[in-house]
Amino acid sequence: MVLDLFLGRIIGWNLDARITAKLAVTALKRAIALRQPPEGCVHHADRGSQYCSENYRKVLFAHGFIVFMSRKGNCWDNAVTDSFFKTLKAELLWQHAWMTR
Repeated sequence: MVLDLFLGRIIGWNLDARITAKLAVTALKRAIALRQPPEGCVHHADRGSQYCSENYRKVLFAHGFIVFMSRKGNCWDNAVTDSFFKTLKAELLWQHAWMTR
């Protein structure tokens, strides 16, 4: 999922049983298509293998993103995003019984 922290909305997403590089690339491409960010935008992610993958990095560099990753062992780098997803899960996901993924 790609989140616009300034506007507080999800701008790119994809859903699958596993978090893979392909899943992340699709979410990123959807976000780029919707928002059309200018060159020089900062992209922040944790050190997950999907964000370090060659395909994901190719998309970032092809669109002129400045890539910033969390520092090793520093949980505070993702505090805002982690807080958002905790709230999303608590208010939406955990309160319903979903029939499908």
